[in-house]
Amino acid sequence: MPFELYNTQTNQREPVRPADATRVTFYSCGPTVYDDAHIGNFRSFLAADLLRRWLESPLCELDFDGEISRGPRTVIHVMNITDVGHMTDDDNADGAGEDKMEAAQRRLTDAKKSGKLPAGVEIDPTDQLAIARFYTDRFMQDARKLGLKVALEADSDPSLMPRATDNVEGMIALIQRLIDQGAAYQAGDAVYFSVESYPAYGVISGNTIDDIRAGAGGRISDDDQQSKRHPADFLLWKRDPRHAMRWESPWGEGYPGWHLECSVMALDRLDPQSSGTIDLHSGGEDNIFPHHECENAQSCCATGAERFARHWFHPRFLMVEGDKMSKSKGNFLTARDLFAKGHEPAAVRLELIKTHYRSNANFTEQGLKDAERLVNRWRAFIDKATDQSGGDEAARTHATQAFAKSMNDDLNIAGALGALNAWIGDTPRPTADDAKLMRTFDDVLGVLTLERPKQADTGIAIFTGGLEPDDRVVQMLEERRAAKKAKDFAEADRIRDELTEMGYAIKDAPEGKVEVGRV
Repeated sequence: MPFELYNTQTNQREPVRPADATRVTFYSCGPTVYDDAHIGNFRSFLAADLLRRWLESPLCELDFDGEISRGPRTVIHVMNITDVGHMTDDDNADGAGEDKMEAAQRRLTDAKKSGKLPAGVEIDPTDQLAIARFYTDRFMQDARKLGLKVALEADSDPSLMPRATDNVEGMIALIQRLIDQGAAYQAGDAVYFSVESYPAYGVISGNTIDDIRAGAGGRISDDDQQSKRHPADFLLWKRDPRHAMRWESPWGEGYPGWHLECSVMALDRLDPQSSGTIDLHSGGEDNIFPHHECENAQSCCATGAERFARHWFHPRFLMVEGDKMSKSKGNFLTARDLFAKGHEPAAVRLELIKTHYRSNANFTEQGLKDAERLVNRWRAFIDKATDQSGGDEAARTHATQAFAKSMNDDLNIAGALGALNAWIGDTPRPTADDAKLMRTFDDVLGVLTLERPKQADTGIAIFTGGLEPDDRVVQMLEERRAAKKAKDFAEADRIRDELTEMGYAIKDAPEGKVEVGRV
């Protein structure tokens, strides 16, 4: 069956129909680089990456007026980097509170004064652009490790991951265009978008204009609030000569509103024909309102297009061990936290994509271990494949059809993984053709090509999965080896059980060594 995907704007599954059957334009809201991206952020980014990989797959079929278009096809994927204008209260259309980059500056300045900057961190906390570059670099490192294709491609084409601060000129031009069309106006120290100029405002989120509260919280003064034409009008430009990052504009020296940047960068990079509409737009479900609602309104008013994106894609939130992720609860995890603990990128990626994007996912330590075992099973399948072609062609066909049917069914990843694992279980002696199909599946999953963690060999034990040798563990393994040599198997078993309780799994290896992993 052709690919169908849930569209947030219409609240239903719809066939994916890009303007061009061979070229898909796709924009994803990326990170605000005021801190390291957490695994909830990466869940959204990797869900978009999975969607992009499926569209590129030769197994993906699209329906164009009864004609089936088969992949592979080109996907032009753009993801922004927000380094100005995103406020701490982003549930508010005006964005109350302080700029997140200013918040990062204050946090890092305090950390430097108290000597709490992480070891090895070289950063000038007084320079917001330096902070943005620092966290952008760290995000890119993590994203590449996790196989985010847009981050890998941006190495050779930086325009695929544009920065907000590099596109302020385009934002100013878009504001002027909206003013000229009567869709925006200046009031006091700010320029606002007039929601009443776009009767369809609320079409994505379901909010009505009357239900939306006015902005509050310090960025917009009471006088400015009162000068708005409608309480729901949202900010496009704020005059503020004290803001650390500011630009000259016809409305005074200041900075742009958060929602503005994505309209400018998406249309600039993905809309060469100036149609005003791109094929796909993604972001976490917290972006639905106000961010994407505002993006859609200002973009449609500026271009005259009926819709900004043909399809809106919003993965849901991620919990950790059953709770909402929170620093106060101690369950706030970044990708680099997990890498530092020895978890390999392939397992982290699989754990983050294996739950359907429209379900709240629960990230657990046990789930991560299960993902690691599954990755190793897939690797072993390819490793033991013979050089000979052939094998069970009917089984491969069935697995291919089942995998594609699930992925075409609103990215039913659980069904796809089920089909894949069932086929592997029924193929004890894989051939070269089986290995080729496994790689075709993995082109969609994006797991097996990721860098494997190095193994540390102490001469006594091989620490796998990125685990660092621990002196106490090495000593216990020495004692276990001595006990086995003395045929004191009870003592050897006791030491093994103690290591298991400490979270280590040990397996005897060739040459008298022991492999040490996680339980």
